[in-house]
Amino acid sequence: MLPTPALSVNELTTYRWTLDEDIYFAKRTGFNAIGLWRRKVSDFGEARAIELLADSGLAVSCLGWAGGFTGGDGRSLEESIRDGLAAVGMAARVNADCLIVVAGGQNNHIRAHRDRLFRQALDDLLMAAEVANVPLALKPMHPNCGRDWTFQSDLEEAIEFVSSYRSPYLRLIYDHYQFPEVANDPSLLGDLVPHLALVQLGDARLPHSIDQERCPLGRGVLPVWRTVNALLGAGYAGMFDVELMGAEIESSDYEQLLLDTRRAFDASLPSALRMAELAERSD
Repeated sequence: MLPTPALSVNELTTYRWTLDEDIYFAKRTGFNAIGLWRRKVSDFGEARAIELLADSGLAVSCLGWAGGFTGGDGRSLEESIRDGLAAVGMAARVNADCLIVVAGGQNNHIRAHRDRLFRQALDDLLMAAEVANVPLALKPMHPNCGRDWTFQSDLEEAIEFVSSYRSPYLRLIYDHYQFPEVANDPSLLGDLVPHLALVQLGDARLPHSIDQERCPLGRGVLPVWRTVNALLGAGYAGMFDVELMGAEIESSDYEQLLLDTRRAFDASLPSALRMAELAERSD
């Protein structure tokens, strides 16, 4: 029997709550882990956050984020690298499974210069990540959502990029909201799974946009549970992190949202685990 996959809730989902509320209600509603947001950790106090996390027993699925290396947010490359190194340190101290990295937008650079800036920053961060034993997890995004965040807008190109480094400390985040059709491509799925640090789950009723208007899992039009089935069937054994945002999420009853999410995920698992077991036996 395959183990039940762990479920995390990202702090962006509960935007209005403080870190102590996030931890308390994640535990209360049956989540196994939490995805931390650097701003909330800093606002609450890192030392207090570490102590509270240890008391809660929750794992930390990820820490978000480091990036902006192409200068679109007004920082120099050196400033962005310093900030990224600080993020690696925080990720290690909170015992995060990975640090999310977004490359930065195109920012009017030619492709060669853009790539050089990103690789220069990534080389520095990778050295620190290896020392800290914290994998970096690159997050590609749909072009309609992430043009200001990252130029990495193609999942296949992101897989090739990570593969070229051949480092266990450089991996990928797969955000289902950004690329919901991966379950339709078994070849892509097979290439993706070995490089995954984390899978993030999201649902939506509206087309992709810069506002990333999401809705509770299972209430939109995206194939959330079919994708969970496909990932488990392809051998993914990591954590699932629920990342929801937008007007509907921000105005919702957060505790009820977490309860409904946990129940919906659990209800999807029997078929997913059966499919994964069949795939494992066929191998």
